[in-house]
Amino acid sequence: MPAVTASSAPSVPSPADLKAAMHPTATQVDAAALFVADKSTRESAATKLIAVAQKDGPHSLQAVAPDLVKALADKKSPAAREGAAQLIAALSKSAAVKALEPVFIESGIYAALLETFADKMPAVRTAAVEAVREYVVAMNPWATALILPALLHEIKTAGKWQIKTGSLIVLNQLVKSAPTQMAKLMPDIVPVLSEAIWDTKADVKKAARDSLTKATALVSNKDIERFIPALIKALINPVEEVPNTIALLSATTFVSEVDSPTLSLMVPLLSRGLTEKLTATKRKVAVIVDNMAKLVDSHVTVRPFIPKLLPGLLKVETTIGDPEARGVVGKAIATLRQIGQVPEGDGSDLPPIKHADAGALGHSLGAIYKKMGTEIHVAHIATIYASNLATDLVIAKNFDVPQWETLASYLAFVSATPDPIIVTREWVVKSATEDVDDGEVPEDEEEGEDLCNCQFSLAYGAKILLNTATLRLKRGHRYGLCGKNGTGKSTLMRAITNGQVEGFPSPDEVRTFYVEHDIDGSEEDTSVLEFILSDKRILATEADVIETLASVGFSDERQAQAIGSLSGGWKMKLALARAMLFRADILLLDEPTNHLDVVNVAWLESYLTNLKTCTSIIVSHDSSFLNNTITDVLHLNRFKLRRYRGNLEKFVAQVPEAKSYYTLEAAEDYKFKLPDPPLLEGVKTKEKSLLKMRKVGFQYPTQVTQQLYDITLQVSLSSRVAVLGPNGSGKSTLVKLLIGDMEPNKGGEIWKHPNLVIGYVAQHAFHHIDNHLDKTPLEYMLWRYQTGEDLEEMTKANRQISEEEAQKMKDGAAIVVEGQKRLIDEIVGRKKLKQSYEYEVSFKALSSSENIWLPRDDLIKRGFEKKVIEVDTREAQRLGLLRPLVRREIEKHFADFGLEPEFVSHNTMRGLSGGQKVKIVLGAATWRRPHVMCLDEPTNYLDRESLAALIEALKVFEGGVLVITHNRDFSESLCKEVWAMRDGRLEASGHNWVEGQGSGARIDKKDGEDDDQYDAMGNKIESKKAKKITSSEARKLKKERMARKKRGEDVTDDEL
Repeated sequence: MPAVTASSAPSVPSPADLKAAMHPTATQVDAAALFVADKSTRESAATKLIAVAQKDGPHSLQAVAPDLVKALADKKSPAAREGAAQLIAALSKSAAVKALEPVFIESGIYAALLETFADKMPAVRTAAVEAVREYVVAMNPWATALILPALLHEIKTAGKWQIKTGSLIVLNQLVKSAPTQMAKLMPDIVPVLSEAIWDTKADVKKAARDSLTKATALVSNKDIERFIPALIKALINPVEEVPNTIALLSATTFVSEVDSPTLSLMVPLLSRGLTEKLTATKRKVAVIVDNMAKLVDSHVTVRPFIPKLLPGLLKVETTIGDPEARGVVGKAIATLRQIGQVPEGDGSDLPPIKHADAGALGHSLGAIYKKMGTEIHVAHIATIYASNLATDLVIAKNFDVPQWETLASYLAFVSATPDPIIVTREWVVKSATEDVDDGEVPEDEEEGEDLCNCQFSLAYGAKILLNTATLRLKRGHRYGLCGKNGTGKSTLMRAITNGQVEGFPSPDEVRTFYVEHDIDGSEEDTSVLEFILSDKRILATEADVIETLASVGFSDERQAQAIGSLSGGWKMKLALARAMLFRADILLLDEPTNHLDVVNVAWLESYLTNLKTCTSIIVSHDSSFLNNTITDVLHLNRFKLRRYRGNLEKFVAQVPEAKSYYTLEAAEDYKFKLPDPPLLEGVKTKEKSLLKMRKVGFQYPTQVTQQLYDITLQVSLSSRVAVLGPNGSGKSTLVKLLIGDMEPNKGGEIWKHPNLVIGYVAQHAFHHIDNHLDKTPLEYMLWRYQTGEDLEEMTKANRQISEEEAQKMKDGAAIVVEGQKRLIDEIVGRKKLKQSYEYEVSFKALSSSENIWLPRDDLIKRGFEKKVIEVDTREAQRLGLLRPLVRREIEKHFADFGLEPEFVSHNTMRGLSGGQKVKIVLGAATWRRPHVMCLDEPTNYLDRESLAALIEALKVFEGGVLVITHNRDFSESLCKEVWAMRDGRLEASGHNWVEGQGSGARIDKKDGEDDDQYDAMGNKIESKKAKKITSSEARKLKKERMARKKRGEDVTDDEL
């Protein structure tokens, strides 16, 4: 067999050679070919580089980056510059962009491209702008914060206008490609664009205005969206537009959360507004700042803007002349300091806010890899880039897993194992855990059926009440809605009823019923039974209605009564009966114990606690009732709504500052002050009676039985009277007779001092202002006291002349003077006559020179009693030292009742809370410096803190006090005397009734103690002391007086 010679076997390529042939490396790519003049050669080289970058990642591009930067700067070769730009565009359009991102900025490519925006060759300029535009389209949107600073720097400082316009084109693309991230960066964008719109180059100016319009469209605040065009106009033409735009914004109710984009647009306008000349404009700016700051969710959001606002506000506070406006500015400063956590200084040197740190996040990533058994280089270019993107995600509080999974493509360049997706999921959990805010409220989880679970904002008038608050209600729970007056308790209930709470279930899903405070006045003549049956929301039969009314105490006779004849307590029981018949899923009870006596409050407690499937939300200042009834507390505080489990006692244990809801204690810095009454003629001690009733009886015309029998009482300056009794016993009727709202019709007499002024707050306190809700409190006071008299006083029964009284006046008007018959026309004046008064009367068809003086008793006999009372009231007002009816004095007066000037002069009463309205009624009732305060259920709408302040003020009040109340805390802490009403009869105890002056300390004024007096224009009248005369002058004056008297001239006892 022949020998076989071994021939050389064919060469078999190694795996490495095969891989290199299929996937060239960076060293195998001809870098020079990337930038040659021939386009096809450039494109072929670019294709190879893209394949290398996809395989080897960022390091492959790092190798060619210096050549790219050099080519972009090659002044001699436009082809090289254009080829380099086109290469970046091609990489950006391919999957290799993920490898490009980590080196794009770090290698200098980005900076070189920006410089190329101003290239002399149009094709190169276009290629460079297109390259960056394509890059920002393809890049991870969370890299926006890395790209934007260089763009803004060029827009602001570039020497060549083409760089500015090119940068603006890229910025517009970012607005389109990364709107969420660009919105967060608006605080950096708006100031730069605001300058660019004034650029001297028309092309830049036009492009900047276009970019500003597109960027501001990212602001998603619903409150100012419609004002964005006006805000842009104000930036373009500040001199003419800033005051107008501020006026528009000041009339806006802000309810949406205020974020960085919103502030970035608003702050330049507000900062400019603080430099305006008009005080009104500066005040409006302060109001806007105060309102918007309250809607910021974090100090991190507002801190960047504080150096732009706080110095201006501080300057305005020290230079503005109007005290009220200064107070508004001070309030805005306080709010800004509180929200931004800037206790002192002007905010210009604030320490930087601590943000997430890219280095820390990188080491956190390394620890995750190590835990999974892999060591990585934290300094790897892809690790650094991924950590930078993670930093922006953490700053944005974005821990959405899909967003973090976008970082996996960069981690794949770091290590193929473990799976980058698993790594990113671990990374997001760890980052979220480390970033937890201590102030965050945990989820309110509890077993039971949800009737409501919604998030919403709420405002009333110009006042923000709730901002992104969460309301979650469980079936069968009873929630006590707690918060200070003005925080929005009643408004929230109304909003739920009117379907104005976003996300609250519709009436088809959940039946909700609101128990009214008062029944509409148009129903006054409707019977109780007809009132219920006419309510179309109630589907019960007439038999069911009668049965339910009977179960709450309405007899057949009372069911037939007109609603207008019911007392406050019975009206409230009627409202509750209607709610029972509605069969609601949710009952909204706003002050349900108002007007209810102790027995009925106990019945209501029992009824509510036995409701197993109906949920209740209760607003009440009766702490005992709340404590016995509720299962949870919903606390309104700082524009949020937070739930606490348990009753009021448990709530106070968790929130000690809410103690004022539970205890009747006034805060040291929260006090009411009642004006001291002026002296009354002839009243030398506090025990002397000012008001008397003797055997008075009364019956309503529509009632079959008499309401009051043989009432005898008296009131003095020292009186501290609690009028007590069950619902319907005649308490309010008694008070109305005392103040003159009604007159006795079953015998008896009422006497009061001619100069006595009574301050009265009705049981349904709002009836005083119901017809003026669209006025501000200031306008209401100017209307009510415009003539110097109380216009409300003129509507009382003791001022209305009946036909019978008019006939009596007509019959008694004839008088014979010096043989001539005259007819009395008007009573025009009054003067003292011993222990009584004389009144100057004018006559029909005669001049004032024919007027004469008649005694009080004579005029009363002639039928002119109500005309006499009218003059007495006018004189009482004058002797009360007429106060100047001007804004400053009115604001100061209401401040004594805890009402800020902002609510007095700038908010209509329709937008105020129940507690604020009661303060207005109290202020209006005390404007004339009354001698006696008469308060019918004053506790109905005041919170515990305000109630305590009112008690302290009444304790030191120099006049008398009459109070009708079911609130034991109130009556026992204030009143020594009790008038117990039962079945229309009065039993008085604890009183100190005297005849004459009594034995108390004298209250006569001493010389030099006269109060300041003012004329009708508010000017102070300087008093002049009477000159002391000698004995010889006194004898001479006496002789002259006797001579005049002998001649028949009028001479008074007051003359010497």
